[in-house]
Amino acid sequence: MVERLLAKEKVTGSNPAIRSKLRRGTSDVPGRARRSSPAQRGLSLIASSSIQMNKIIAVFLGIMALSVAFLYFGSYNKDNKKVMPILQSKTEKVDETKFTMKITSAAFNHNEKIPNKYTCDGENINPPLQFLDIPNNTKSLVFIVDDPDAPAKTWVHWVVYNINPNVTEVEEGNIPEGGAEGMTDFGSPGYGGPCPPSGIHRYFFKLYALDSVLDLPQNATKQVVEEKMDSHIIDKVELIGLYSRE
Repeated sequence: MVERLLAKEKVTGSNPAIRSKLRRGTSDVPGRARRSSPAQRGLSLIASSSIQMNKIIAVFLGIMALSVAFLYFGSYNKDNKKVMPILQSKTEKVDETKFTMKITSAAFNHNEKIPNKYTCDGENINPPLQFLDIPNNTKSLVFIVDDPDAPAKTWVHWVVYNINPNVTEVEEGNIPEGGAEGMTDFGSPGYGGPCPPSGIHRYFFKLYALDSVLDLPQNATKQVVEEKMDSHIIDKVELIGLYSRE
């Protein structure tokens, strides 16, 4: 065995052509592996990376195509009729331009001062009100007065629900016809006039026309009334009055 190895080494060492190939790293001598140059190895690595990147891009494009197809065909029901788009927001902005109802008061104009008579500094009775252009399909009205400028929270001054939809006028110191009064933040039902602790506060007199009569008990709170009427509002309007005790 040793003799064969020595003989092979001798032949290899004595052959100039073989020695030249060995120096270049490209020997075709039996038993020696052909070595690639750094440039060849770099090109091989680039080619391999390119193949992997192409595979990733192909997978990504496939997923995108499936997503688009799902969104498109998913917008049709079983009868092949167009339904709400999948990407459409669940909460749509209400188009208030369709609202036509109006509310006014003989005691004050919109964004003007509420007379003392209708506040805690006077007789503390509700001001006179007029309801105009109520939709024909109205089944009941809701009336809420609150103060969003109160220190701790929006202060509720008056809640009246299930008002007769034919009501067009509310006299001062009177409950709208057919209406049930809800609980206020004064701890009792009924009107409580403006009584700000400081500064000028805004008082929102809000009227809602509903397509139904609310199934609610007496003395319901503003929150309960609003939750109950949420999907039944067909028109709404507000009148803002201002008041300061200074």
